[in-house]
Amino acid sequence: MKALVTGGAGFIGSHLCERLLGGGYEVCVIDDLSTGRLSNIAHLLDSGQIEFVEDSVRNRVIIEPLIEKCDVVFHLAAAVGVQLIVDRPVHTIETNIHGTEIVLEYANKYSKKVLITSTSEVYGKSENVPFHEDDDTILGSTMFSRWSYACSKAIDEFLAFAYHKQYGLEVVVCRLFNTIGPRQVGHYGMVVPRFVEKALKNETIQVYGDGKQSRSFTYVGDVVEAIGKLAVSEDAIGKVLNIGSDREISINELADLVIKMTSSKSGKDRISYEKAYGVAFDDMQRRVPCLERIKEAIGYQPKTSLEEMLEIIIEDLKGRDK
Repeated sequence: MKALVTGGAGFIGSHLCERLLGGGYEVCVIDDLSTGRLSNIAHLLDSGQIEFVEDSVRNRVIIEPLIEKCDVVFHLAAAVGVQLIVDRPVHTIETNIHGTEIVLEYANKYSKKVLITSTSEVYGKSENVPFHEDDDTILGSTMFSRWSYACSKAIDEFLAFAYHKQYGLEVVVCRLFNTIGPRQVGHYGMVVPRFVEKALKNETIQVYGDGKQSRSFTYVGDVVEAIGKLAVSEDAIGKVLNIGSDREISINELADLVIKMTSSKSGKDRISYEKAYGVAFDDMQRRVPCLERIKEAIGYQPKTSLEEMLEIIIEDLKGRDK
């Protein structure tokens, strides 16, 4: 089996490539390195186990032959990170929607199964926790650019299911909740590496808003294991499935836990969203998945505790400074 992984040099993509190679796949990666890093897959390139193409999924001339010669497409390429979305809303919309349009067009042309990673952001400001896959979405005003990401990924889902219903294309959509682990960086607003980096330097940790907003964090290893299983599950075809953890923690509590686990002297400082992002900002208060559907499909259960995840991330970030 040969797999094409779009965005395969990114944080999640690089871990997925490792998982696929370990499962006997041949792997080809396409990544424009806008947010991904070649260093994430350097150890795989050195082994000669993977083919890498530096380009965009929006480049039809490049993407068509890559899809034609693969057996399955894992479409992870996307504009991600709240800071990036706020700073570059046009890039976000064009990358997420047009890139997916092209991937689905050629996957359909050559009858290739496609697994698309979506996001818990599509649930919007809904307070109907835990979120079920068939719940209504409640998005904010179009004046807030952060919702452009949620809308663009929702369009990706609509496109995927349109191809499935109209043409019979085998598609699986995974809504990822906050995923963390080694290789993740804090440049684009990812909260855990940002907190850990500050704590390791004994610098003040900035908590946005009142810090009462909560999230549920999942280890990247558990996520890519689930993605790999969903790609070969007949029960998952034509469905959207949450992948995440149902353990909830507030951002204030997360900052305290990071400080404790790093034995840091860092303090906390609360700042407004507007000051943090430079624009007015609309946030989700809670983000917790219902996991019943994915449990039924593949027996999914997250294995890694938050404390174990943080231990791994702390050691990873310490290693980057050496």
